[in-house]
Amino acid sequence: MDPHSSAQDVHRCDLCETAIVHSYCDFCHVNLCKLCIADHISDGYDKHKIVPFQERRSTLIYPKCATHPHKNCDLQCKNCNDIFVCSSCTASETHKGHIFVDVSEVYTTKKNAIADEANKLENLISPTYDEIALDMENQLANLDGGYEKLTTAMSKQGEQWHREIDIIINKKKTEISEIKVKHRDLLQKQLDEIKQIRALINQTLLAIEEIKKSTEVSPTIEYSSKIREFSKLPPKLKITLPTFIPKPLDHKKLNRLFGQITPLSTATKENVLSLNKPNTSVRELLDEPELVATIQTGYEYVGNVTYLNEDCVWTFGSTKDIKCFNTKGELLHTVSNKSKQRPNDIAVDSDGNLLFSDGTSRTVNKVNNGQREELIRLRGSTPCDLCVTSNGDLLVTMFSDGETQSKVVCYSGSTEKQTIQFDDEGKPLYSEIKDFKYITENRNYDICVADCGACAVVVVNQDGKLRWRYIGHPSVTKKKPFKPVGITTDSQSRILTADCYNHCIHILDQDGQFLRYIDNCDLKYPYGLCVDNNDNLFVSEHIKGNVKKIKFLR
Repeated sequence: MDPHSSAQDVHRCDLCETAIVHSYCDFCHVNLCKLCIADHISDGYDKHKIVPFQERRSTLIYPKCATHPHKNCDLQCKNCNDIFVCSSCTASETHKGHIFVDVSEVYTTKKNAIADEANKLENLISPTYDEIALDMENQLANLDGGYEKLTTAMSKQGEQWHREIDIIINKKKTEISEIKVKHRDLLQKQLDEIKQIRALINQTLLAIEEIKKSTEVSPTIEYSSKIREFSKLPPKLKITLPTFIPKPLDHKKLNRLFGQITPLSTATKENVLSLNKPNTSVRELLDEPELVATIQTGYEYVGNVTYLNEDCVWTFGSTKDIKCFNTKGELLHTVSNKSKQRPNDIAVDSDGNLLFSDGTSRTVNKVNNGQREELIRLRGSTPCDLCVTSNGDLLVTMFSDGETQSKVVCYSGSTEKQTIQFDDEGKPLYSEIKDFKYITENRNYDICVADCGACAVVVVNQDGKLRWRYIGHPSVTKKKPFKPVGITTDSQSRILTADCYNHCIHILDQDGQFLRYIDNCDLKYPYGLCVDNNDNLFVSEHIKGNVKKIKFLR
């Protein structure tokens, strides 16, 4: 079809409505043919801008002024929430002394921002979604294979069990065969002895028959009676057959011994696409950490410490009160736990609200504007240490009644999202001792637990897979066993853990390699640890009842 003769493809003049368009008024926004151009600009208005039709709409279309309808709004008033105004408005009493900006500049800036957004959507965000979708498709494609490996591993375990059972049964059968031989030998020996005596009795009877028939005097008189000898019967041998006493089957124990299937892990983390360059600044360790301040809490024994804001920290101790101090040692707030005992641990959520775990009521609570709100109530388990993650979830270490293993549970609000308890081989990740497991999250989303009972720091990734264990660093000056308690991380993903009985703090890199000690600053029984936004370290001294602020990075 010829585009010049097609009504669908050809633009017509807006004035005569018949001729093919040639030009365009970029101010009035009308199509014009050659003949109508002169008529359009004949009104004497000097704002007309005639351009070739292909270059139309290069002039901005300003909104009309509501107060002065004959004028366009080419300015914005910053004092009036960026409303559009015309030049007449700027001179009015309403906008006297106000600040105005050129709409064209705002338009250009916004246009550039929109173009930049389109570029990011097209070249960064959309391809990232494609990658995520591809990853999900790959996971779905590999799903059957992964579960087939799982069932194959279980079948191999079953085959191994069958082999072991067959070995046990064969050993028992061999044992029975050996007992049977002994049994047969005992019976045969007794039978041989009885037959021998019977032969002697038969010989005696023959001799007696000869004497009875004989009239000779000597053999009869010389005969010695055998009654006493043969009347002494051999002992009656009674051998009881061995019996097999099967052990009753303990199905629960068998199931536990056979192995465990770790629960389906559905852990999720906030997936934020960074549109700006990451901060690559590196902060090095100080050669000699510096003591900045000492806070006297008034507790006889102080527990954990957690950062609130600026220079404010929460801490708790030997009473049921939870206290907030600044670095000058001034008491700012006090929260009283309704329980009879002190809290098990404290934390601060992303909104700055205080959280604490109560072992007596088995709850995790939030304090908002002085009011206590119950977040989590456990049944059959005791909540211990707390950690608020980077995406606002809550990690809780706990141990359950009747169970020896401790575990870490992740909550979103009051909803349980993930349980971390066993490694890939079904072995417990944490010690069986029912003591506290201190917890933090690293910047790389690793979950780090100071397991005092195991004398180790145990680190798993966000999916609960074991990454590494740290069991201390050899030292001629540290005489006591490594018993980690409080734990925290800095902006460089280093891990710091308190070695209470050696009066020091271990600093590790994110892969568990020992870097150095903090063993100056007159530390005595360091217990709880936290780091503020400037990488200052706060350390609670358990027995002294102090909290110390220490600078350890350059």
